[in-house]
Amino acid sequence: MQSYSVRFRTGDIVFAEGDPPHGAFLIESGRIEISSSQFGERRVLSNLGPGMLLGEMAVIDDSPRTATARALTDCTLTPIDARQFAERLAAADPIVRALLMSQLSRYRSTLATLSGDTSPSRHVAPAASSDAFALDKIRLESELRAALDRGELEMRLQPIEEIAGGRVAGYEALVRWRHLQRGDVAPAEFIRLAEETSLIVPIGDYVLERVCEMLAELRRRGREPLPFIALNLSSRQLEDPLLVDRILARLRAHELPPDRLKLEITESLVLDHVRIAALLARCHEEGMHVALDDFGTGYSNLGALLTLNFDQIKLDGSFVRALDTSRGVALVGVVVATARALNCDLVAEGVETRAQREVLQRLGCGYAQGWLVGKPLALAEVLNGN
Repeated sequence: MQSYSVRFRTGDIVFAEGDPPHGAFLIESGRIEISSSQFGERRVLSNLGPGMLLGEMAVIDDSPRTATARALTDCTLTPIDARQFAERLAAADPIVRALLMSQLSRYRSTLATLSGDTSPSRHVAPAASSDAFALDKIRLESELRAALDRGELEMRLQPIEEIAGGRVAGYEALVRWRHLQRGDVAPAEFIRLAEETSLIVPIGDYVLERVCEMLAELRRRGREPLPFIALNLSSRQLEDPLLVDRILARLRAHELPPDRLKLEITESLVLDHVRIAALLARCHEEGMHVALDDFGTGYSNLGALLTLNFDQIKLDGSFVRALDTSRGVALVGVVVATARALNCDLVAEGVETRAQREVLQRLGCGYAQGWLVGKPLALAEVLNGN
């Protein structure tokens, strides 16, 4: 059987300084010495052994070899094609890629200086557009952290209407960020950025506190019955075993009944049935309701509804937009019947026209949310009856 590995004898040159970067190697056995010419003298930079990569830096930034690799003992190496690195680097997180290229650029400059070449411009690769994007992403993350610390994230309440009675039964809490220089940053952009890091957890705590404050103010202003406010949970928040305890602590601090806070879990997160089932059981024990959000967005699994006891299903707006077709009406009718059979409330999201609302009412859908019902409002606008 032909081996995938290559062998070098003691003293063999694996590659020499100045060679083109055709590929890298994984050292299976033996030891490799890395050296470079510094001010006319050969200097040993490192000594590599089994399990270590060899020659990957030149492959990553597609630069000539800046050092020589020589076998100190008989060695067995597994070649790694340059395309393998290129594919993985292209698929990597842009921030990780930018950090790697930044470190590599500094290494090249330092190595060039030690070798007597003091022209940094020859050794620092120009930033690619993807690097510029990554650096802007790093900058935006830092600015988001600062905005959170300064309390600059704003809360909006989008009304949810009880269709039969035509009254606002509750609201969904939405967080907004108006950047001092960039203007309004799309929620999808900064929430996705926060979810990529641990930043989503303090943002979740911030939103929870603001929601409790808004509920307390609605009660203080005599809003009866007190509407519920729904807030979305992220996957990182769901990983916290003390999440419900922390939520209950904030509700008690504001003397609020647990049933006025509704938790929303997006459909893509219910694949972890055990964790979600435990959360639902605990919430129901404490009197809190939980909604399955974005139902029908591509992760639909009726098994989730069979095993997870949600109090509410929120139908994705794509179904509402299809209500002008017989197929769309039929599918929404099935969802309405399913929700009724499971004793769940059904909220149709993205309701924008009276015709859509009329079809939903005829089908027996309980609640509607969307621009027809009302746009997201600041608390002051809600209190003023806008």
